Amino acid sequence: MDPAERAQAARARVPRIDPYGFERPEDFDYEAYEEFFSTYLVILTKRAIKWSKLLKGSGGVRKSLTDLNRTFPDNVRFRKTAEPCLQKTLYNVLLAYGLHNQGVGYCQGMNFIAGYLILITKNEEESFWLLDALVGRILPDYYSPAMLGLKTDQEVLAELVRMKLPAVAALMDDHGVLWTLLVSRWFICLFVDILPVETVLRIWDCLFNEGSKIIFRVALTLIKQHQEFILEANSVPDICDKFKQITKGDFVTECHTFMQKIFSEPGSLSMTTITRLRERCRAALLSQG
Repeated sequence: MDPAERAQAARARVPRIDPYGFERPEDFDYEAYEEFFSTYLVILTKRAIKWSKLLKGSGGVRKSLTDLNRTFPDNVRFRKTAEPCLQKTLYNVLLAYGLHNQGVGYCQGMNFIAGYLILITKNEEESFWLLDALVGRILPDYYSPAMLGLKTDQEVLAELVRMKLPAVAALMDDHGVLWTLLVSRWFICLFVDILPVETVLRIWDCLFNEGSKIIFRVALTLIKQHQEFILEANSVPDICDKFKQITKGDFVTECHTFMQKIFSEPGSLSMTTITRLRERCRAALLSQG
């Protein structure tokens, strides 16, 4: 057996399920991932120790249906044949939250967020309260019937791009592209099923700790890093395709480097600026009826 055949046989023996239960695609680059993870594991261990010290004695999170079959169909733990099947856990969390927060009830996208929380915490109650922190406190009005908070923040991103990346904003204007067409899933799903799992979890660490401003940092970093690539687009379908492509590849897979970038690439992004833009964009949306 020559080296190429041995390598192919070795890859065939590698399980196609990642540590979170998701199936990896046929063309998954195991060598590149192993190279990345061998260095990231050291960082991950150090961060786990830091988080353990930070949370020790803090008392945890304060306590203050659904698209089940479409939630992570590529995750073995959510399949009906799984034992235990996390679909039941997901149903319980979403049902309980709908009763707890009747102003929101259930909104599409919450299933993916709750599903991730369940995969990480492996606990219904903890997942419920973390979901409550996100939906009720960190992202108010994202999942309400009118979705005013979500619509507002998409418009805020458009204004931030206009301020920081005017060439990209001009491209959108020239083609009449609505930002909701490009980034609505980024906001609704908080990058779940868009960016790699490890990267999403690092973003969520910051989201729980620093609030919703982190979503703008991630979005601006993705756009700025790929600005030249995006500006090559010459039609609406081309723009949409390029926005899908910028969420893939080594840049987003190497999550530690990516997280460092989101705090440097967008430049200054004060909460004062975000609040001012939110007030202006919300008023404009409300005036439209």
